[in-house]
Amino acid sequence: MTLQEQINAAVIAAMKAKEEVNLRALRSLKSALLLAASEPGANGVVTDEAALKIFQKLAKQRKESLDIYLQNKREDLAKVEEDELAVIERYLPKQMSEEEIRAILQGVISGAGASSAADFGKVMPLAMKALAGRADGKIISAVLKELLG
Repeated sequence: MTLQEQINAAVIAAMKAKEEVNLRALRSLKSALLLAASEPGANGVVTDEAALKIFQKLAKQRKESLDIYLQNKREDLAKVEEDELAVIERYLPKQMSEEEIRAILQGVISGAGASSAADFGKVMPLAMKALAGRADGKIISAVLKELLG
């Protein structure tokens, strides 16, 4: 079952169970998938890989909104974003811990022959490719800067 089919089934289940929070988040996922499927060249189909990228983008938007709402002491709006983020994260791969990220980045650094902070621009694209979908870019960047010194 593709992610698109899973979302469609989850929307129906959420409607039947009258789960407003789940339904709102699932509808946003379904909407994003429908937009991606209607783009030229998509032929009405969204691959699971493309769907994961879409879900990651939506999760990142929710996290940013959550931070802004918390800074402005809008707990009511923050709660909505937090609930939707929890639903979206169910469909994302498990995020790696900082120790796991550090271990992989050390391998990437040695493989690229990097030795100083000047090599950051050379290593970062390799790191993002190696950790695609399994770690947040901000965390990757912070750990990489720390390792390169």
